Amino acid sequence: MSEVSGQAHDGDVVYSGYGNRTILERLALNHRVAIVTGAGQGIGRAFAHALAEAGAAVAVVDVDAGKAKTVADELATKGARATAIDADVTDPAQVREMVDRTVSTLGGLHVAVNNAGVLDGRGPLHEMDEAGWTRVFDTNVLGVIRTTQAFPPHFRERKAGTFITTTSIGGHVAFPFNSLYHATKWALEGFSESLAFELSKHGIAVKTVAPGGIKTDFLSRSLVLAQHEAYAPLMAKALAAFTNPARASTYSTAEQIAEVVLEAATDGKDQLRYIAGQDAKASYAQRKAVGDEAFRKAVDQMFFGG
Repeated sequence: MSEVSGQAHDGDVVYSGYGNRTILERLALNHRVAIVTGAGQGIGRAFAHALAEAGAAVAVVDVDAGKAKTVADELATKGARATAIDADVTDPAQVREMVDRTVSTLGGLHVAVNNAGVLDGRGPLHEMDEAGWTRVFDTNVLGVIRTTQAFPPHFRERKAGTFITTTSIGGHVAFPFNSLYHATKWALEGFSESLAFELSKHGIAVKTVAPGGIKTDFLSRSLVLAQHEAYAPLMAKALAAFTNPARASTYSTAEQIAEVVLEAATDGKDQLRYIAGQDAKASYAQRKAVGDEAFRKAVDQMFFGG
């Protein structure tokens, strides 16, 4: 773990590198502490930057210590307080230590962003082994549960705090050859909705941010794709649909998704779900408009034709 601090005056953090926000926006999380898991790259890195822009001290957590430190250093160059923590959310002991380090180093906790995840669980179910699907559930679902379970005592003391979990539009709709990945994201939506009932009575907010496609290298970094010759023609059609340039043109940048996370962290609304990105909003609205069965048939047509 390493800690880096930017310059501050009269107790306020100064962000010399963030010139596009108003003074009020830069102070929205002043004197607050946020933690972001999976923050070493991609959207997690963007989340850490956005929260720091709003004045938060940020615990940058990643399984890769070097990447966590790089992002913490980036925040420090812009005047933010940050601490880099290497932790694996599949290890309960490391999760507990992550929580303790955040609180002891940065002086508390106000916003917890569950973002660590993997894209395993894609391809024909027939070809997936138990080790693979155990890994995706252990990271995407149980990792969130472990992290979330560790923080309520700190939030209850103040009767305040916010959990934000990165789910996916894949937690509201489903596409071919993604059965286990979708299962993890639907699980997180149900988990969060139920949890919100019990924690709201202690002043603790539970929120989810569901992005669509994102213009980062997460797919190439995280994708483990099962293969089987019996499914090869269908897989080829599905991959062609997923990589269609017209589809990709509607994807969001990591920074655009980070703005939604920042909104969820600061708007004070009693709102559970935040759908993030042009493509995600379109898919979500279409399913609501036409109904589950008509939407499912439309997806089948889009990927595989008549």
